[in-house]
Amino acid sequence: MTTANQILARESTAAKMLDMPLKEFRALVASGSLPKPIKIGGKVERWSVKQLEAISSGTVLSEDFEW
Repeated sequence: MTTANQILARESTAAKMLDMPLKEFRALVASGSLPKPIKIGGKVERWSVKQLEAISSGTVLSEDFEW
């Protein structure tokens, strides 16, 4: 059986990926320092795992993304 690679993450998972409290994650998203979520169906919000991994690995700075 094939395991699917995760491409999107819930808010709580995204915060955990960056090892920060949810409150801090929300503040950084609100300030534009982290990407805004992708909206699915107008209601469901998810963050790109690829973007979060690039930021956390130092491959790119948060300022390098267009949010």
